[in-house]
Amino acid sequence: MARIKPQALLQQSKRKKGPARISLTTIIMLTLIVVLILFFVYATYRHWTQRSRIHIENRESVIENSLLSALYQRIILSGFLKAIFLCSFGDNSFMDSKKSDLPGYAILDTAKGSITVELFKDSSPEVVDQFLDLCQRGHFNGMLFRHVIKHYVIQAGDSDKLGAVEDWTLKGKQYSQLDTSLKHEAFMLGTSKVKHDKKEFELFITTAPIPDLNEKLIVFGKVIKGEDIVQEIEEVDTDEHYRPKSSIGIRSVNLKQSI
Repeated sequence: MARIKPQALLQQSKRKKGPARISLTTIIMLTLIVVLILFFVYATYRHWTQRSRIHIENRESVIENSLLSALYQRIILSGFLKAIFLCSFGDNSFMDSKKSDLPGYAILDTAKGSITVELFKDSSPEVVDQFLDLCQRGHFNGMLFRHVIKHYVIQAGDSDKLGAVEDWTLKGKQYSQLDTSLKHEAFMLGTSKVKHDKKEFELFITTAPIPDLNEKLIVFGKVIKGEDIVQEIEEVDTDEHYRPKSSIGIRSVNLKQSI
């Protein structure tokens, strides 16, 4: 076996103890690993931070929704109670004040004189409203008394047909013979119950008690002054169809809140 010289051993020993070199590939790999670790840590931190924030926001949202729900329930309950109160008390007072503002009297100016009528705003509000509206439009100005039946009724309107008036006359004669306890007073103002539009709104003034008045008319007023004028119109001459031989009608209608 060959022997190594001491000088050669010394050089070989120095060569082995020198620092080992790290390759560029290793450095890049280590750098990437560190970057990935940092990215993972940062992503984990962001995830848990955002999750915690969402949880807090959801909790606040739940609390806010609960408060809003309670507030809405209180508002709805308050509105419901207010509506009940208005229906029970306030609405009645409002309707009463509205009715009190409406005219309560109508003065019919005829060729024979004036007839003052008290309107039944409480018992026949819809018909009274319709009558007042037509008065304000001048619907009754110049309207003629089409039929006059002595001791029964006078009728003013645009229709010249006898219709129900003739039927009333026949029944009136029967009742006058059979029924001595008359149910209604004379000088009541009404309109026919037959459905009609505003253009065919007719006026009837009874000149005697009519037992079946409610079956024929919607009574919405009563003559309180000018009964003698009604009786004077009742005495005009008529033909066989109860039509006045000389024209007589309503010149105008004046509305009054009080007399």
